[in-house]
Amino acid sequence: MSAGRIAIRYATPILELAEENKVLDAVKADMESFLTVCEESRDFSLMLKSPIISHLRKADILKKVFTGKVNELTLKAFDIITRKSRENLLENIAEEFLHLYNAKKGLAEVSVTTSIELDADMRKAFETLAKEITGKEPLLTGKVNPDIVGGYILKVGDRQLDDSVSGQLKELKLKFSKNK
Repeated sequence: MSAGRIAIRYATPILELAEENKVLDAVKADMESFLTVCEESRDFSLMLKSPIISHLRKADILKKVFTGKVNELTLKAFDIITRKSRENLLENIAEEFLHLYNAKKGLAEVSVTTSIELDADMRKAFETLAKEITGKEPLLTGKVNPDIVGGYILKVGDRQLDDSVSGQLKELKLKFSKNK
């Protein structure tokens, strides 16, 4: 079974339990802080994925790092996941939890890549465009990639709108190669 499917199988009941216990926003914040720790500490992330470190040791480390900093439900979820030997998927589970949370709240995850940093007006324009496409309130993430030269690449779910200069150049190159 793929890591994504396994992550969804764990993230879904965590979301349902959090909602049932009325701690959904607290668990969401816990998952975000967990992902931040994973991003900022490569060693922590590698420890979770290491086959050499025992599951009990990983559970103990998670408990020491997060006790008193996260909701009790989140700690119990971490404990169950490590007892099931799935701690290597904790990052995936946290990401899936956030995707499910956003879907439940009616938020659309939108990514826009530009060659320069977005200013407030550009951000507003992309949010409006994303809202028109999805009909949902967008959660906009901006990325800077100077290789696209100009324009933008907008990703909404599994759809991508490429209006970048590099994308247009690739399209022209493809057209010219077909006409040879």
